[in-house]
Amino acid sequence: TEAATKNALIRIVCRIKQKRKKPLMNKSVSVIGAGLAGCEAAYQLAKRGVYVKLYEMKPLKRSAAHKSDSFAELVCSNSLRSDRPENAVGLLKAEMRLLDSLIMRAADSTSVPAGGALAVDRHAFSEYITGELKSCSKIEVISKEVTSLSEIDGYKIVATGPLTSDALFEDIMRITGEDSLYFFDAAAPIVTGESIDYSQAFTGSRYDRGSDYVNCPMSSEEYYAFYNALITAECAGEKDFEKHIFEGCMPVEAMAARGSKTLLFGPLKPVGLIDPSTGKQPFCAVQLRKEDVDARLYNLVGFQTHLKFPEQKRVFSMIPALKNAEFVRYGVMHRNTFLNSPRLLDDKYRLKKDKSVFFAGQMTGVEGYVESAASGLACGIYAADELNEKSSFIFSSSTAIGALAKHVSGCVSGNFQPMNINFGIMDECTIKNKQERAKYIVNRALDEIRRYLDA
Repeated sequence: TEAATKNALIRIVCRIKQKRKKPLMNKSVSVIGAGLAGCEAAYQLAKRGVYVKLYEMKPLKRSAAHKSDSFAELVCSNSLRSDRPENAVGLLKAEMRLLDSLIMRAADSTSVPAGGALAVDRHAFSEYITGELKSCSKIEVISKEVTSLSEIDGYKIVATGPLTSDALFEDIMRITGEDSLYFFDAAAPIVTGESIDYSQAFTGSRYDRGSDYVNCPMSSEEYYAFYNALITAECAGEKDFEKHIFEGCMPVEAMAARGSKTLLFGPLKPVGLIDPSTGKQPFCAVQLRKEDVDARLYNLVGFQTHLKFPEQKRVFSMIPALKNAEFVRYGVMHRNTFLNSPRLLDDKYRLKKDKSVFFAGQMTGVEGYVESAASGLACGIYAADELNEKSSFIFSSSTAIGALAKHVSGCVSGNFQPMNINFGIMDECTIKNKQERAKYIVNRALDEIRRYLDA
């Protein structure tokens, strides 16, 4: 009958639709590494309906720099740098907030006072992200060290960071056919708040932007005694690493070796600080930044170091306010590895020779916590769009997110190095006035993000 024929046709059409949908529904994305980039990528995939297998080798195995079993562990500073939208990293944060970034939501929820910067309670930050991902029904957490990409079928996002295990990095190098590129990163010491001599210190941020830092001033005589001790102190291991150090994470002793006044224009610069005991700007000042909300711990800002632990205690205790400081963590150096991304990756962070493999985080050559998370966010969006058969959208270089991807995939320099976000790698703006130019760049970027969300 006509009704029977109609019902039969409907069943046939439904079966065809189911067959078309079935492979898509069965597809998932494997994310390797639960650092900032991997966590952000997993979250962006899951919220777009994609099933995620999140591989993390902790707690079975840790790198030398990791101490916690939580995801998104911050192994160096607890600062995500400036939160002011008129500069590039502030813009990047604003873009990520519009795109519902898990990392930014966690940072905003666990922030500690830091003047114009966004700093977090690192333990609460990691716990927030770990709880969010482990409670998500679309994310399966697999505690396993991945040593070869061939172990995993289908789409994958490699976000194992600059501390990628030797076995996996060798496998990546085998796949890409590239020689390993590397540099060394450094973490600053942390002291207890109660051990700081506040009679020799004062609180305040540069240019009177709050009172979030403890400033440890030194006179000219005290500084040069400290400087001479620093440049003659004994380092741990070989010094061959120094030629591979990224400028943004220069160990304090390597910086000092460049000249007696280098530190005075770097982490010890007194500009914008007024010592209330004298009413004047000190000769120089070491800044301490809160590690936790309760101000029990402080890190020495800009004091990443490769000195031996006893030497750190001896030299840094020469800072008057730290003469009796209790060090709960000494500075450490560790190897960071990154890819020759301009040869290997496209502007979606995909491997050019295998578009099912994405890379995210510092191993791509983006530098910094926020930049790493932003690359993971982009990878999550791009991979989800491919699986959900959406139009091929790419953030342009008018946005900070897009500019990072364009830089690491299209850098023409013969000496590719990790890069923080900056207005210089974004689309050009011819406005002469610096403030007006920054305002235009910010509005242009955020307008593009809003158009993407509307679409």
